[in-house]
Amino acid sequence: MKSIHIDLGKDSYDIHIENGLLDRAGEYVRNLTKSQTLAVISDTTVDGLYGDRLEQALRKEHYNVRRIVFPAGEKYKCAETLLQLYQELSDAGITRSDYIITFGGGVVGDLGGFAAATFLRGVPFIQIPTTIIAQVDSSVGGKVGIDLPSGKNQAGSFYQPKGVLIDPELLRTLPLRFIHDGMGEVIKYGCIHDEELFALLEALDDETISGHWEDIIGRCCEAKGRIVERDVLDLGERMLLNFGHTIGHAIERCYGYGYYTHGEGVAAGMAMLTGVTEHMGLTEAGTTERLCKVLRRYGLPTDVQASADDLLRYIGNDKKKRGNRMTLIILKAIGQSELLPVMADELPKYIRKGE
Repeated sequence: MKSIHIDLGKDSYDIHIENGLLDRAGEYVRNLTKSQTLAVISDTTVDGLYGDRLEQALRKEHYNVRRIVFPAGEKYKCAETLLQLYQELSDAGITRSDYIITFGGGVVGDLGGFAAATFLRGVPFIQIPTTIIAQVDSSVGGKVGIDLPSGKNQAGSFYQPKGVLIDPELLRTLPLRFIHDGMGEVIKYGCIHDEELFALLEALDDETISGHWEDIIGRCCEAKGRIVERDVLDLGERMLLNFGHTIGHAIERCYGYGYYTHGEGVAAGMAMLTGVTEHMGLTEAGTTERLCKVLRRYGLPTDVQASADDLLRYIGNDKKKRGNRMTLIILKAIGQSELLPVMADELPKYIRKGE
């Protein structure tokens, strides 16, 4: 068992990481609330695989459990699904003294967390993430929200969970593409903060990484937790966590959600931007080659066919844009990152060399 405390004053919480934790989830939830009623928000995929096991674990602690399930997929992280969740929470009689559990990947955590933040002006919730991206990144830090037609996560809130329960054994049922998808975020943490983690990823591969998940997840959560403690509202240092995301989100939207996964878009975004900044002399020589090699090791793209102009049209509403300026996150070297403010009209040259 690894436990990480996130110190946010009255909003503090603990992350627990342990193989087999799902079957003991009820014990951990009971330590957090005396409520008798829980709403478990999940998607069709996760509920089909693990819904009965979680409900059984919760009922051992004599909870009344209401499972609320929506279709799996990024396209359902939208206002229409949110309204459906509100109705089902209301039908279940959920009150502000009850708890919501979000049980799934990043879409479930973001959407269910936003429902928790806004239903009855706030119902406490617990994250039980089931994908790599959710376990290492999106379940920690309190960012919840939905996508709008104009962009990803453009309606949302900061709403911290009361706890995060991570069972790495749940990753065993992930298809290989979604293992690789999650590796985009894992590699990001090595890039921006932890060269030792990056070196570990260079030494592992698809066949050997499964024995290291507890350590890898713990390192990523520890890194994110410390950054969030210093910048909970994403006004400065926390933006480092968006390395690769400005171009990555544009790639996702340019090709239509689902063509490239989130992690694939971030991977290409990291490699494309680092290639440019290394060419400019802002990044240590050899960094791009090292980054691209590890991305390919885990089946991730290092570029896409879209031109700078193709991608730019999807960057205009990026949340890191302030007026006619935007903050890019770049690498000085593996394990060292920094914020780089640029003028909007300079963006094309950071997407592709010579543009």
